Amino acid sequence: MHDRLFTPLQAGALSLPNRLVMAPMTRSRARDDGTVPPMTATYYAQRASAGLIITEGIFPDAMGKGYVRTPGLANAAQAASWAAVTRAVHAAGGRIAAQLMHCGRISDPAFLPDGATPVAPSAVRPVGSSYTDAGPRPHVTPRALAASEIPGVVASYARAAERALAAGFDAMQLHAGSGYLPMQFLSSRTNRRDDDWGGDLVRNRRFLLAVLDALVDVAGPGRVGLKLTPELPFNDIADDTPEATYTGLIDAVNRRGIAFVEVVGTGPVDWHALLRPRFDGAYFLGGGQTADSAAAHLAAQRADAVVFGQAFIANPDLPRRLLTGAPWSPAHRDTFYSPGPAGYIDYPAWHDEPVDEPDEVLS
Repeated sequence: MHDRLFTPLQAGALSLPNRLVMAPMTRSRARDDGTVPPMTATYYAQRASAGLIITEGIFPDAMGKGYVRTPGLANAAQAASWAAVTRAVHAAGGRIAAQLMHCGRISDPAFLPDGATPVAPSAVRPVGSSYTDAGPRPHVTPRALAASEIPGVVASYARAAERALAAGFDAMQLHAGSGYLPMQFLSSRTNRRDDDWGGDLVRNRRFLLAVLDALVDVAGPGRVGLKLTPELPFNDIADDTPEATYTGLIDAVNRRGIAFVEVVGTGPVDWHALLRPRFDGAYFLGGGQTADSAAAHLAAQRADAVVFGQAFIANPDLPRRLLTGAPWSPAHRDTFYSPGPAGYIDYPAWHDEPVDEPDEVLS
């Protein structure tokens, strides 16, 4: 039943040996300066048997950082630290894409240069709080970007894309979901502008498409991907007309000819049935998959590849375990975001030692 998971896939310029994609997952192991430590190279190299690794969210500009101990591609030092990661992954036979993630209003002055106020399309304060090492802090009201500032934000993504290529990444993914900056522009309840960057469906998607075009200009369409999370309410995001918003968006994205789109669909709409037929590139399906559900999605042609998250945290050799029928190790949630190597690079491969099979393992 799982054989199709191990067939090759061409996603733009990327030749994937299997259809198991490692999800982008924040792990909060970066240094305070946004560089990644040597153990990050170990972590990703351990998981190089994935068809494609998509990294944790990487801020493209210092104003895009939104969480404690998250990494950047905002300067040369940060890029140099990532070069060690890509070398290790390639030496282990893998492929790795950098996820570019600007958090926008989902940040805190504690994470930003000189205690700056987070930026957003509109000054709409999100419900919730930021986690800092000093404890949770309620979100602040963001500062609405001036129209004159927005091209500079787009350009910061392009510079990060240039650094990503120089650091040896095979591709890059624009994170346009989970309530972060591109989704803030896209969604009607967070974009209350009435200018070239908001006010109707076409103008609301302009920022996202401008960033996508900037990445394509740098890397070519075959090395660019996109993540979407329609109707996912994470980070207090909502849109009044989601089906119109996302069908119009995916049609515009499809005209760019990018390599892949990753979709995590929630809510009553079957987003994969709605969006997959409208996109000609590789379609990655994410969100809480088991081995059997992944195989079923591929067999039903609902996706070209399936994205696994927590399963890859706890099982660095997940493809081998699926291929051989070996049991899966459970992930330990208490170390998902803690500093240090525990719960990061100390999960054993199956041949190192046996593990107890959990009742259920989700991505």
